[in-house]
Amino acid sequence: MQLLVIRHAAAEDKEEWARTGKSDDERPLTADGTRDMAKTAKGLRTIVAEVDLIATSPLVRARQTADIVASALGVQGVEVTDVLIPETPLSAFATWLVGQEHETVVVVGHEPHLGILVTWLLSGVEQPRVEMKKGAACLIEFDGKPAKGKGLLRWSIPPGLLRRLGK
Repeated sequence: MQLLVIRHAAAEDKEEWARTGKSDDERPLTADGTRDMAKTAKGLRTIVAEVDLIATSPLVRARQTADIVASALGVQGVEVTDVLIPETPLSAFATWLVGQEHETVVVVGHEPHLGILVTWLLSGVEQPRVEMKKGAACLIEFDGKPAKGKGLLRWSIPPGLLRRLGK
């Protein structure tokens, strides 16, 4: 199995959004974040051959990012899952992932949760050792059943480079 991990694109400022009185869960992408993610997704299309499933956190900014990626990669529909909500135990994500019968799974989520998740999948250590910039992506491969410490990092690419690949 291959797991493509993507952090959501640039979203509205957290403090300014808080002044609206709306939940942070509803905080959307900025216009620049939307535009940049469309370019980033074109770059992903040049290096990701086929995707079977795109799953996202239910938070608006992640869902918007997942929709942009799905459109660029030609994937119909995005699965919303609570295992990508920040603070969700990593073991819940692992259980969900093991239950997927797909060759290539894309997940869209948030920092620091994704950085901790990637580190845990690669090394078994539950600490943030991998930084995922907004719009960044990394590909982890599993030989057999996905589990903590069993992943192999195939690549990690910052958003600027992905945007250049899409030109």
